[in-house]
Amino acid sequence: MGKLATIARRSFLIGSAAVAGGVAFGIYKVRQAAPNPLLDDLPPGAVALTPFVRIDGQGVTLITPRAEMGQGIHTTLAALVAEELDVAWDSIRVEHGPPGAAYYNRALVEHNVPFSELDQGLAAEAMRGAMGAMAKLLPMQITGGSSNVADLFDRMRAAGAAARFALVAAASPKLGLPAAQLKTDNGSVIAPDGRRLSYQELAAAAAGIELPASPPLKAREQWRYLGKSMPRVDMVAKCTGTASFGIDVQLPDMVFATVRMNPAKGAALVSSDASAAKAMRGVLKVLDLPGGVAVVANNTWRAFQAVQAVRCDWAEPTYPASTQAMVDAIVASMTEKNQDSRLRDDGNVDKALSGDKVLEAEYRVPFLAHATMEPMNAVAWLHDGQLDIWAGVQNPTAARDQAAQLAGLDASQVRLHVMLMGGGFGRRLESDYVAQAVQLAVAMAGQPVKLTWRREEDMAQDFYRPAAVARLRGTTAAKQVSALDVQVASLSVVESNLGRLGLPALGPDAKIIEGAYDQPYGIANYRATAYRTPAARPVSYTRSVGNSYNAFFIESFIDELAAQAGADPLDMRLALLSHEPSRQVLSAVAALSGWGQPLPAGRGRGLAFHLCRGVPVAQVVEITTTPRGVKIDKVFVAVDVGTALDPRNLEAQLQSGVIFGLSAALYGEISFAQGAAEQSNFHDYPVLRLQQAPQIVVKVLESGGAIRGVGETGVPPVAPALANAIFQATGKRIRELPLRRHVDFV
Repeated sequence: MGKLATIARRSFLIGSAAVAGGVAFGIYKVRQAAPNPLLDDLPPGAVALTPFVRIDGQGVTLITPRAEMGQGIHTTLAALVAEELDVAWDSIRVEHGPPGAAYYNRALVEHNVPFSELDQGLAAEAMRGAMGAMAKLLPMQITGGSSNVADLFDRMRAAGAAARFALVAAASPKLGLPAAQLKTDNGSVIAPDGRRLSYQELAAAAAGIELPASPPLKAREQWRYLGKSMPRVDMVAKCTGTASFGIDVQLPDMVFATVRMNPAKGAALVSSDASAAKAMRGVLKVLDLPGGVAVVANNTWRAFQAVQAVRCDWAEPTYPASTQAMVDAIVASMTEKNQDSRLRDDGNVDKALSGDKVLEAEYRVPFLAHATMEPMNAVAWLHDGQLDIWAGVQNPTAARDQAAQLAGLDASQVRLHVMLMGGGFGRRLESDYVAQAVQLAVAMAGQPVKLTWRREEDMAQDFYRPAAVARLRGTTAAKQVSALDVQVASLSVVESNLGRLGLPALGPDAKIIEGAYDQPYGIANYRATAYRTPAARPVSYTRSVGNSYNAFFIESFIDELAAQAGADPLDMRLALLSHEPSRQVLSAVAALSGWGQPLPAGRGRGLAFHLCRGVPVAQVVEITTTPRGVKIDKVFVAVDVGTALDPRNLEAQLQSGVIFGLSAALYGEISFAQGAAEQSNFHDYPVLRLQQAPQIVVKVLESGGAIRGVGETGVPPVAPALANAIFQATGKRIRELPLRRHVDFV
């Protein structure tokens, strides 16, 4: 397919998706301001100047409407508003806030167009505009895709500046001075003679002032909070054990529940016998749910014990039931009939690969669990004609709307309290556990129901990251890659997730091939093809999604080509890259790690580069081989985020990504028998242990480009960098994950 035809096809498909999402209502609908959701439930005496700023007698509360999963987003988002509002950092309170259309995530949806993040062409920008409009009209209040800061950087600063404008305007008649002569500082409006009025005193009057659509924002040199490492707003509570996560919620007269679903996720419950469970101490009720059973008891432990006593006859899954059958289905889908996209097709790949020095390889990665520390849980309480829910969710508008439908209520009758969560990684984009809690609340109307999944249930009922298979061919000339052909097959997470939301998956799923087609390598003959495996076991988004496996495929194979050509892996990549920030991160990580300096026998370094969510990142892993296995000594990371809003938090995020990626690279694997996962807990689904954790050295570069997030960025390069280090130290090339299948680690 030619480039023009490819763009035309993309345009048609994405345009269709935009119309389906409501863009056809007209531009006026897109430009219309969303209502302020804080006004629906304001406490007495409180004023909500914008959807992000609430003021009452206790002070200023900033609304940070993205899920806090430990990544520090509430701190960074609060700093955006506080900077422009001129409030003292130690005086503010921070809340997630309610679900609301005003909090839609435009950047996340724009990221999902099938164009490289670096492509600023007319077609790419037109598609981003259409998809961004769809995000507002649906609306999609989602935390994911490293999109939070990119999406809210301008909007939340503008919200703080607009609120400040209104407060100054309200102070002007009270102080008898023009607004231009007044200043603000630490939550007060100040006159030249020293008189000051607090924001609390001015809030009621400020609420009646029309806000500017585009208030002026501070220049960077005026920043007081942004660009600095800020104290985390949740740190004291988390360190003292007073932070309230979803699993911590306690209400009067609460009952406690758990569920047991068909281990072959999505398959039915044929029949059950709950007589033994009903006779157990503390059991209040046993209920059938679609695909399983639930037990309600007077404490969680008794519910856990009783649900295991229910005898269940499970239906067989309709999809391939074993690991081998699932992988066979993925491999079988690598045919023209199942081609999902070809998002890169430069040069003449077939001609370039017609010679006799073609390198071919097949790479594979397994299914992965999210394995959050806090298992899925929710509290639901149906009372007085309304439904209250307390849960950690990454898609609160979808969770609220589903809950309303299940309870037979209007969305306005549902109050969703979004809690801190002990990990998300994409798992809490799904709201199956919230739906179960609502169903139980309907059955126990009048009593709050706390649903908690057993760890084993959490592992068994996950929406896993799908397995993937890649076939790569390449060749080199003059120590440079002259042709690269990448074919990747996997299940579609977009199709699976949107299907559960009742939305059509129109057009190609770029997630299958992201991180393979969009890398800024200037290879003259470069083709990337995605194949969509027919829907089977439900799957979903995981931290960095397709990047998590495509980086392993591409960066390992680039290393293979470098070895074939007798080229230095760093020099080869630098010569391929024309994107200057990408070249800079490679040079930075090389300097940081001492790349090129000799290592003693038994030690090795491996390099990988990746562009993830528009952020270039490079990593070097340094290892030592021992008689007991491989020891990971150090990981060096260089990244360019455009502008570093909170350097310490960025460093922590990247360290987190490295640990997450190493856990998957070394150990991560879900296997299946009869449709059920064979792993059940951390004893057979291990993560990196403290004594195995390497020293992680991070360097953050700032090219001044677009603001970007790094929640996912640290994950993709670490697996290939480690595999390349193992090759460098041992000569052993590993083409599948987890690496422990081939190497022992200490």
